Amino acid sequence: MIERYSRTEMTKIWSAENRYRKWLDVELYACEAHAELGAIPHEAVERIKAKASFDVDRIDEIERTVKHDVIAFLTSVSDYIGDDSRFVHLGMTSSDVLDTSFAMLLQEASDLIIDDIKRLMEVIKRRAFEHKMTPMMGRSHGIHAEPVTFGLKMALWYDEMRRNLRRMEAAREVVSYGMISGAVGTFANIDPRVEEYVCKKVGLKPAPASTQVIQRDRHAEFFSTLAIIASSLEKFAVEIRHLQRTEVLEAEEFFSKGQKGSSAMPHKRNPVLSENITGLARLLRGYAVSALENIPLWHERDISHSSVERIIGPDATVLMDFMLNRSIGLIDKLVIYPENMMKNLNLMRGLIHSQRVLLALATAGASREKAYALVQRNAMKVWEEGKDFQAELLGDEEVRSYISEEVIRDAFDLEYHLKHVDTIFKRVFGG
Repeated sequence: MIERYSRTEMTKIWSAENRYRKWLDVELYACEAHAELGAIPHEAVERIKAKASFDVDRIDEIERTVKHDVIAFLTSVSDYIGDDSRFVHLGMTSSDVLDTSFAMLLQEASDLIIDDIKRLMEVIKRRAFEHKMTPMMGRSHGIHAEPVTFGLKMALWYDEMRRNLRRMEAAREVVSYGMISGAVGTFANIDPRVEEYVCKKVGLKPAPASTQVIQRDRHAEFFSTLAIIASSLEKFAVEIRHLQRTEVLEAEEFFSKGQKGSSAMPHKRNPVLSENITGLARLLRGYAVSALENIPLWHERDISHSSVERIIGPDATVLMDFMLNRSIGLIDKLVIYPENMMKNLNLMRGLIHSQRVLLALATAGASREKAYALVQRNAMKVWEEGKDFQAELLGDEEVRSYISEEVIRDAFDLEYHLKHVDTIFKRVFGG
């Protein structure tokens, strides 16, 4: 239900009805500004506002002939307004309408995405505190390293999503610029005060300078931000996929009653949600590349960017919205197996405490090179012969010449590795 609702809200933003409504808003506010400046009669603006409308099917019909969407739109609007339509679009070019309205649409899409991020952060935070002290294996290069907690993993994700929230808020701001500056951006046939009026009315800022279009570095930053957020979600998803591997099984996607994992093997419970997020992230990174390709235009103004944005505008924001909501559900219902985490902590028969033994030897007077050699010598017996690490250390006379049995046994204390969890949580979540 979360995903279905969210997709509906986001797709409404990119509907033809909403897009043309934004176009009409820009045109009507421009008329109001012209009237304030004495360029057109106030009574004409009142008639225009009373009559102005459009017909989506009619626009499509006209566009099939004229091959120009804004002209088709203006023709449909003029059908409703009548003679006063001569005052509409005065001194404006198509991109004045298109780019300003595109910024309005991206603002609406951004608001949904920002809300999604905040909701995801709340879910991650709840799971972090739920498993704040649930010990698990920390891995580097995919290999057992030293203990962490599942809560610390969630705290890491929360911190990353907080950065993504800031990025998204900044991306919203950078595209929140409109433009009503005429055919080549010089205001030759329109007063700059019209631009200021329209932008204020629709919640945008005037672009300080434009050609016939708003420069596409702004949009590239926006879509690159979506790609970064998608890559973070993929990072989380890849970790969940690893944790769900049969040999690990420390966490698992929720498997609902009646769900099936494989058409051939009835026993399968696959991480399909995480795999889906992984795949969609590839699309969003591709859309970011497309947005970057939009920056260089002929003489800083052509419409090669337009066909790209007609696809990546709706697609990228709908996908981002979908991925965030899928991630919310995934992490909210993620099944955690603390007993398997503990089993994996003990899998290497104590090797995960090797650094603490190394430090104990060095503190007791062994050179670092000597300490490393002593620890590694015993560690290799665990790897190659299946020995118990602590037992081997206790039986190594050279090791015992530096440290006592008590020091060796103390080096295998799991709680030692978790003593600063509270400090990290305060850094991430505050006091």
